[in-house]
Amino acid sequence: MTTGSATSASSSARRTSRNAVWILSSVRRASPRSVFTTRPSRWVRLSSIGKAIPACRWRDETCRSLGVNSTGARRRSVTILLYLLVPAAYLAAATLEWKRLAPGIRAPAEHAAAIAGWLGAAAVAGHAVLVFGAVFTRDGLDVSLANALSAVACLTALIAWIGNQARTLPGVAAVALPVAAIGALLPALFPNPHRFSLADEHWAVLHIAVALIAYALFLVAALQALLMLGLERRLHLALPDPAAETLPPLLVLEKFLFRLVGVGYALLTLTLVSGALFSEELFGKPLRFTHKIVFSLLGWLVFGALLFGRHRYGWRGRAALHWILAGSGLLVIAYVGSKFVLEVILGR
Repeated sequence: MTTGSATSASSSARRTSRNAVWILSSVRRASPRSVFTTRPSRWVRLSSIGKAIPACRWRDETCRSLGVNSTGARRRSVTILLYLLVPAAYLAAATLEWKRLAPGIRAPAEHAAAIAGWLGAAAVAGHAVLVFGAVFTRDGLDVSLANALSAVACLTALIAWIGNQARTLPGVAAVALPVAAIGALLPALFPNPHRFSLADEHWAVLHIAVALIAYALFLVAALQALLMLGLERRLHLALPDPAAETLPPLLVLEKFLFRLVGVGYALLTLTLVSGALFSEELFGKPLRFTHKIVFSLLGWLVFGALLFGRHRYGWRGRAALHWILAGSGLLVIAYVGSKFVLEVILGR
């Protein structure tokens, strides 16, 4: 009995050990399968990460595009704000200047004059930013009538401000700054893009810039002539002049006025000569005697005769001021009239 039970116990132990060996061997054989199956799973995960990279790039590009749009929106907001602030600054500075010149109003204190100067400088700087943004676009130069008039108004305000600060053209800022305030609003009120096809031709751009500066100088001269006519009328009527203590004598104002006319005449001559001799090189077409050229030549002749009479015969006073107004009027008709007909009426 004892021997039989021991034999059966040993046989059961051998069967148990065999089962354990079989289980261990099965586990060892399964380990390569687990490695084989886990590696593809890791590969799938890496590939999914690789597929996610373009998605991340797409999201980044979307964010960048949204950033560009937000930047454009900020620029538009700044532009709108400048269109509101620049005319307001012009009018505020002009009001302070008028208080110094108008009869029956006490002249402002020194700090008020300084405030007017700073307001004028800020308005001119903001106006220059608006002109630059309106003229220099992504599609090229935009030299529409509104942009050109705004540029001339900005140059007029700059010249008047410099003359007022240097005391060579005192008082003209009171008339020029309201004109500049209107000119600053023209591109926003009357948008009419007119691309300049020869924007890459630097000489053509320089030709236009010189012409605009000449027009601005003559516009300042015309405004100064109007102011001097008003002062001279008050002297003839023996009316009290509150600005007599702050403004130089009329002869001094007249001397500076003719210097301004002389510089403008030199630039106008350069513009006409370059346009006549190099019209085909500058604008790709030969010179034609349009009404713009005719009125420009008439204005040039008027100012030439005025400067000759001033130098040869000493022309001065009301007659000389009327000549300045006549020549400036001809130039306004030459440029503004032609641009208005071509762009607004004919739509070219």
